[in-house]
Amino acid sequence: MSDRVLSYAYWQFWRNTDDADVPRFLKLFTDLPLDEIAKLEALSGSEINEAKKVLATEATRLLHGDSSAAEATETARLAFEKGAASNTLPGVDVALADLEDGIPAFRLFAMAGLARSNSEARRLIRGGGARINDVHVKEEDQRVTLADLHDGAIKLSSGRKHHRLVRVG
Repeated sequence: MSDRVLSYAYWQFWRNTDDADVPRFLKLFTDLPLDEIAKLEALSGSEINEAKKVLATEATRLLHGDSSAAEATETARLAFEKGAASNTLPGVDVALADLEDGIPAFRLFAMAGLARSNSEARRLIRGGGARINDVHVKEEDQRVTLADLHDGAIKLSSGRKHHRLVRVG
């Protein structure tokens, strides 16, 4: 199964767990000692996010291994805590000629898998939930071009938790 689920996507699944489920999931889906889980269970408020990170890392480690779990953790840290685009974020390759001509933003969001269809991508943009390189997209037909490349990629974001990189390929 690990070849069918990217380690970062798997890590994110566990990180987005409902607060109330974290203690139970730590017991069910990790091999942490019970005394360590008890310490994590005692966390409350915003501290529960630390327990979620532990859950995500440990569950990912069991399925994907130590190095993939560490890479997924670092990717998330860079993307969410530092606001940086990491080369390990999931992404999509786009032909150089397409970026030279410019691709409508709605189409790029659909191509990257941040929307199931062009229509859904248009709604995402109209609703203010789409960002390119951390800047809100205001127009559905905004052209995304080579000028949007930063460090060889374009970071697309849908809401606060879903990110993809567009690379020239």
